Amino acid sequence: MFFVSQRLKVIPDKIASPDEFAALSPQVRLKVRDALNANLALIESFADENPAHLSDDELDIVRSWRHLVAGKFYAFRELQKYNVFLSSTEPVMAYGVLALSQPFEDLIGPHLPVLTQTVLLPFKDKIIYDGLITGYRIAFGPGIRRSLNESFKEAKSRHGIITSLPISSKPIQPKTPKAKHPPKAVAKEQTGEAVATIVGLIEQFCRDHLNEEYAVLCRKLAEKLARKRPSPLMKGKPATWASGIIRTIGWVNFLHDKSQTPHMRLSDIDAGFGISESSGAAKLAAIRQMFRIHQLDPNWTLPSRMEDNPMVWMLQINGLMMDVRLAPREVQVIAFNKGLIPYIPADRQEGW
Repeated sequence: MFFVSQRLKVIPDKIASPDEFAALSPQVRLKVRDALNANLALIESFADENPAHLSDDELDIVRSWRHLVAGKFYAFRELQKYNVFLSSTEPVMAYGVLALSQPFEDLIGPHLPVLTQTVLLPFKDKIIYDGLITGYRIAFGPGIRRSLNESFKEAKSRHGIITSLPISSKPIQPKTPKAKHPPKAVAKEQTGEAVATIVGLIEQFCRDHLNEEYAVLCRKLAEKLARKRPSPLMKGKPATWASGIIRTIGWVNFLHDKSQTPHMRLSDIDAGFGISESSGAAKLAAIRQMFRIHQLDPNWTLPSRMEDNPMVWMLQINGLMMDVRLAPREVQVIAFNKGLIPYIPADRQEGW
């Protein structure tokens, strides 16, 4: 970047060394980065002149950067090996990107997806980013999330998750599915009995400590767990599952916030069922991961808190993110008919 700055005279101030360049503000270095992206031939010029006296192996890495991919990406999902970045342009590509010295969570926050701007670089057989990443503080509603999920599935079917650059022109070979032993059949009567026991515990707890809103959402979550095959509710104690389910709905809706009515600590839920805090926390983590539930999740928000949940109302309209409550009623009707919002805000305007 120091080499580019010297060649293109991007920075008016005189910078004497790469160390001085590295000490500049990110805003200044971004200007040089953008100049490089517009003049990628300078990568080969740098490698030919080799002013930094790099080894042949290091120069090969530098030359590979001509295959960089610059632009806006959705930081979409964190996997064990890498973070998935989705390109924001068509056709959508899914890249498996490694962080550098700091995890992406520290740079762009823990709540995905996040719209970012950066440059993806090949590094041997991996993909990294160039050390400069900008995150846009935009909350995505359920419609955008569904669209991104579909884009991710399509990208995986075309090229898989891309983990090296340049992208191979060969189509991916479909994986031969491994033979799976069918799970042991569990009688519907057994599942029904387990669900009835868990729901009974939940309803009693909600009557004593919470309210009917919590009871309805907790029942919905218990029924969703029961429909999985095999149902996880068949393993473990009913009281532990009841605590984990109530914990999950409470966690989504910030039940621990003392400004709310009702409110209580999540650990008090475990105490109410006579189980350890670690057991309740483990069930909460398992349920969150199973259904990819997050705080302020529109699918699990209490109806009374729906109006105050920004993630319910942020939609992309004509390419721009906006609060659909500020849109004309006809736009709200379209969003409601598509199932993107729970009701038409304009029809409840007096209650805002």
